[in-house]
Amino acid sequence: MEYGFADVLSLIGALGLFLFGMMVMSDALLQLAGNRMRSILATMTSNRVFGIFTGFLITSVIQSSSATTLMVVSFSNAGLLTLTESIGVIMGANIGTTITAWLITILGFKVSMGAIALPLVGLGLAISFIKREKAKHWGYFIIGFAVLFIGLQFLKESMPDINSNPEILQFLGRYTDLGFWSVLLFLLIGTILTVVIQSSSATMALTLIMCAEGWIPFELAAAMVLGENIGTTITANLAALVANFQAKRTAMAHLIFNIIGVLWMLILFYPFLKFVGWLTELTGSESPYLSAAAVPVAISLFHTTFNVTNTFLLAWFVNPIAKVVQRVIPEKAEEEKPIDQPKYLTKEALKYPETIIAALIKESKYLYKRAIFKIVAHALNIHREDIISDIKPKKVVKRSQEPFNIDVRELYSTKVKNIYGKIIRYATKAQTSLDLTEDQNNSISQVKVANRKMVEVLRDVKELGKNVTYYLNSDNQYIQKEYDKFRKQVVKVLRMIYLFRKDQDNEIYYEKLQELKREAKANIHQDNLRIDKLIRKDLISVDMASSLVNDTDNVNDMIKNLIQVAELLYGKKDTLLVESSENKKSA
Repeated sequence: MEYGFADVLSLIGALGLFLFGMMVMSDALLQLAGNRMRSILATMTSNRVFGIFTGFLITSVIQSSSATTLMVVSFSNAGLLTLTESIGVIMGANIGTTITAWLITILGFKVSMGAIALPLVGLGLAISFIKREKAKHWGYFIIGFAVLFIGLQFLKESMPDINSNPEILQFLGRYTDLGFWSVLLFLLIGTILTVVIQSSSATMALTLIMCAEGWIPFELAAAMVLGENIGTTITANLAALVANFQAKRTAMAHLIFNIIGVLWMLILFYPFLKFVGWLTELTGSESPYLSAAAVPVAISLFHTTFNVTNTFLLAWFVNPIAKVVQRVIPEKAEEEKPIDQPKYLTKEALKYPETIIAALIKESKYLYKRAIFKIVAHALNIHREDIISDIKPKKVVKRSQEPFNIDVRELYSTKVKNIYGKIIRYATKAQTSLDLTEDQNNSISQVKVANRKMVEVLRDVKELGKNVTYYLNSDNQYIQKEYDKFRKQVVKVLRMIYLFRKDQDNEIYYEKLQELKREAKANIHQDNLRIDKLIRKDLISVDMASSLVNDTDNVNDMIKNLIQVAELLYGKKDTLLVESSENKKSA
């Protein structure tokens, strides 16, 4: 046999060149279209048909089903996609990945790219020197596209020639004449190759070349394609190992969907191949059973027909598939981490703008719910259970007359400071390292403002809380009454925020919050008049009056900040823009 070790290394090098070209092309396309594709993924999946179309569109554009499925797993992990939505996108991605096979078949076997591949590399390199970011990515795309076909050409040349190496056919003959067992064996080979190479496109290229060289017949090449469909799911499952149960479910659904498709195809394998052979002849090619040159077209046709048919059939069973996955991977309660430790902020979340924005919002909401709400309530000597109950605010205040004696400064240091810093750091890192749209950058700015406002709330309640505790059971009924009014105002706001965040679709609570904000603003004048009256009549001491004046500002600032936090984290309106326009009007 003339094929030696150096030839094997050449084959591996050619495969590496092909993979490198695919990677460069795919990465460039992701940079060019990634933001738009992810935006489409986040907004077009509510309908099953839209989900399938979205998966097809994204994979067709970025030329990588693995990139699409990894994106879907990341979005599921961040809670941006439900399980059924994810399944629809993955179904579409399976159809989209067939475009790559046609690209290789038409340009790699029907058209000679060798003559123009190197000039394309030169053109791409020249374009990549342009300073504009978009032009650079177009340059990289052209380079990747050309290198891919240079690698494909080397692959074809590195494959051992059967005429010069007849031993190959003798060797393969032991495994290609086993009937249906040969089909199962080559299905396994296709799976293993895809898992090892981590690219179904590269395995498809190898399969097409083996067909064109006459190594394996049409039916065994089709079996390898089925194996590639299973092998390509491993990437997403590996990525989901360190993710939450939602991402694991998405990856498992991908595997189950592809396995079901392979199983029914194995049952109808030979009749389906005859149908594909007939379609191939309709396109003007020879029968793939008679001509090795016709097999690449037939395999591409088989790949497309199988994935389209499989998607059409299983699209009606998305919910049953989802139920099976939910049984295999049960829902896990979210881990209760110490409040000063991040729960949603991870390195994986920083991969995409959409996922880091979702993580920042979730972390901020968690901080409000677990720490800010608790500290504010307890600093004013109020039980949280009473705030979220149906008890009238006045009664809530009356039944909460025992001092809690908490140290707001210490609670800030132990419960809030660290996680606040982490949120700001991740937000700043996202703004500096990710390619954000104006809206995405604004969303992250809103999260930073919301967290800053929460810290300001603690600063205000620290001063207010000390006087509330001091005057809680004062012998002076007038000062006690004034501080009970402050507490009542805060109870009303905290309760309304609770209802607002529980029912975000209800505009009534949003309007009520705006009403409370206007009410707090109007109260400043009334409070000052009332304090003046108490001073004139000597009903309170000078120290009491001083505390009241300062705490009037504190409570109103706190109410304003609490409402703004609610708007930023739980509302649908762009509060920063609204506030900016309001300030302009008032100016």
